[in-house]
Formats: sequence, C-alpha cells, structure tokens
Amino acid sequence: MRLRFGDCVFDGDTREVFRRERPVTISPKAFSLLELLVGSRPGAVSKTDIHGRLWPGIHVSEANLPNLVVELRAALGDDARRPHIIRTVARFGYAFSADARPDRKREETEPGTPRLAYRLVWGRREIALDPGENLIGRDRDAVVWIDDDSVSRRHARILIGDEGATIEDLGSKNGTAVGDRKIDEPTRLTEKDIVRIGPATLSLRILKRTGSTLSSMKERPAK
Repeated sequence: MRLRFGDCVFDGDTREVFRRERPVTISPKAFSLLELLVGSRPGAVSKTDIHGRLWPGIHVSEANLPNLVVELRAALGDDARRPHIIRTVARFGYAFSADARPDRKREETEPGTPRLAYRLVWGRREIALDPGENLIGRDRDAVVWIDDDSVSRRHARILIGDEGATIEDLGSKNGTAVGDRKIDEPTRLTEKDIVRIGPATLSLRILKRTGSTLSSMKERPAK
C-alpha cells in the first residue's frame, strides 16, 4: 500500500516514508504507529489498542506514545496546535486525518522486470538511498548524517544508477573504506558490502521488487 497525503508518501510495502520526495528517517515504532493509524483511517484508535499493538505484553511509560506522536508530527510537518495529519482524540487516542490517496507517481516498470531498492543499514537504522547522489558526512543535508569530528562535512557519496551502486570518497580527511580497504577511486558496491566511515559501519542491502513483492537479492556466486 502506497499512499500520498499532502507532500508526504507512505509506503507500507517498503516501510518507507517520504516528504517532498525525500526519505524521512523515523524510528521503527513511529513507523508502526503511522502504519496502524493509516490502516484504521478514518477511524480513531484507542491508546489501549495502540499500546497492545506496539508494546504487546510490555509495561512502558505513558510518555512513550505521546513521544512517538511528537516524532511523527515533526517528520511529517504536522502542527500539534493545528494538526492536519495526526489528530488527537481527547481522552481516547489518535486518528489519521489527512486526505490520503493512492500514489500514482511511482515509476512503472515492464511486467516481470524487477525494480531495485538500495538501503544502508546502520545499527538499527535502515536508510533508503535515492537514484542519483546520496551524500554521506557531517553536513546536515547529508542523506547519511554522521555527527563525528572524524567525519568530513562532505565525506563520501553513493551514486545509484542503472548500473547499480557506486561509492566515491570526496577528498575526506580520514578516508572511506569498503570492507578493510580504503578506496581512492569510485568503487562498485554489491549486496552486503560493508562501508566504514569514521565510527560508522554501514552495510548495503539491495532489494528487488517484482510487482508488489520486495525481497532481498541473493548473493552472487564467487567468480
């Protein structure tokens, strides 16, 4: 299910959220909350039901849920005083109140032709990579923002194109490594390659989509 609302897109198949055509980084719990509210629209979901879905059998602080709502609203550009996406239902719960419609803008492929999606896995985070340039560094506009003094502002970039994924060091002060080897020229990346930048260790995932199915690429046999 892929829905567009305002300047945002929710993709339940790839578990991604976009705003202004750029991927939004939110926690897995925040995504699950959004998924629950989207799936229940236009009805409201009680706090009890939300807790049961997000934290089954676990006692958590009452502040956890409001904090997730704050996270979602910030990511989606929603105003708590005049909400148009996440509505608070007094003494009950929350509801998804935006006008959502199926997203038709996604590029279509020939029947049976897999579409590839690229992700960088960093700890518990999974960062979607867009076609074209994906900047990595200490710059706030970087797709992969690494806030560490050992990382240059524009440290490296990953280019996603028809030929796959390529990483290039941008003249950083401490270098970029693929596996245990520092690179000095654009280097092709494949499934499960490890990228090391400063304190960050990132693993590349390549997913293929046939129709509405998204699955991991199988490792290619060694040549």
